[in-house]
Amino acid sequence: MYMTKKVVLLIASKGFQQDEYHDTYKVLVKAGVHLTTASDKKGEAIAHDGSTVHVDTVIEEIQPALYDGIFLIGGRGAVKLKCLDTPVVYKLLNETMALQKAYGAICISPRILAQAHVLEGKRATCWDDDHLTQALFDAHKVTFVHEPVVIDGKIVTANGPLAAHDFGQAILKVF
Repeated sequence: MYMTKKVVLLIASKGFQQDEYHDTYKVLVKAGVHLTTASDKKGEAIAHDGSTVHVDTVIEEIQPALYDGIFLIGGRGAVKLKCLDTPVVYKLLNETMALQKAYGAICISPRILAQAHVLEGKRATCWDDDHLTQALFDAHKVTFVHEPVVIDGKIVTANGPLAAHDFGQAILKVF
């Protein structure tokens, strides 16, 4: 399958989960998707394991109308370090939803989608080793599905690094 879709992978400038990024990236590139890596800071983003990735653009410069989808990568930097769990990202996600574009998140990042109010009434999965997802999802009217990957309309969520390849495959299915 070859497609000419344009997708943003949004990563934390510090502490993103490298396998989630790289495995998703590989699946999408192999399918011909044009990828843009965005983050909260310019330059290079530093993964949880210390490896780095070049950042193509910063969050504030993303124009959702120019892309077919925006997807958040997890890791401790996304939420715990507040790199992606911010009003700027919430606004970006709401614009993406309003344009009826595809969006989603992997690992802990579906919590950001819930906080941004773009999962209300939807089914989603999320990393939950700290057992805090259910309460957060309940508060935001999200049905927590305990599966590796969940697709609900144009929304794709996955629960962690082991699901990254399937997350990439699911993203392809929503276009």
